[in-house]
Amino acid sequence: MTKAKRVYVLLAHEYPDAKCGLDYGTPFQLLVSTILSAQATDKSVNKVTEELYKQYPDMDSFLTLTQEEIENKIKKIGLYKNKSKSLYNMCRELKEKYNGVVPHTMDELMTLSGVGRKTASVVLVEAFEIPAFPVDTHVFRLTKRIGLALGKTADKVSDEMMKKLSKKYYHLMHHLLITHGREICSAQNPKCEICCLNNICNYYKYKS
Repeated sequence: MTKAKRVYVLLAHEYPDAKCGLDYGTPFQLLVSTILSAQATDKSVNKVTEELYKQYPDMDSFLTLTQEEIENKIKKIGLYKNKSKSLYNMCRELKEKYNGVVPHTMDELMTLSGVGRKTASVVLVEAFEIPAFPVDTHVFRLTKRIGLALGKTADKVSDEMMKKLSKKYYHLMHHLLITHGREICSAQNPKCEICCLNNICNYYKYKS
């Protein structure tokens, strides 16, 4: 069994309920929430979008908002000025380029404002079950610490992980690593002594 598969098996046993932390009802809402989640916690995003999606559940309703109005509705989230600009433009691009339908390909998604590879990957794998491997700060940190990837950028780590895992594991592995990063392998003071991966983790081995 490869190291990547062993990590998957161990984490799947540890976190049987691992799943996306963002609350959403449609691919459009997932796209909005994922844009908002950059450098912000899922909890902080969910607090804002709970009310936001009640009033503005779809692209057409978002199009009625000015950029300033979007700012006011998401100001509790970090980088809200940049994100409001991205959302304002993204909705118009989605309407003009794709007739309001969230696209199903990486290249098309990345033509939208505020959408990089990580955001596009989340939408593909989460909303459409199209194989992709999103790499956020947790996934980047853990794959490097454990010794699963060497890439110096999130995109390179994503490429490495997609080569080391079968496509059927991409979706859950992404959530398993995020959950483990939040629960045990934090950026500061990771709980290595109680980690289920410590016997195969490079970080623990060299730290000990």
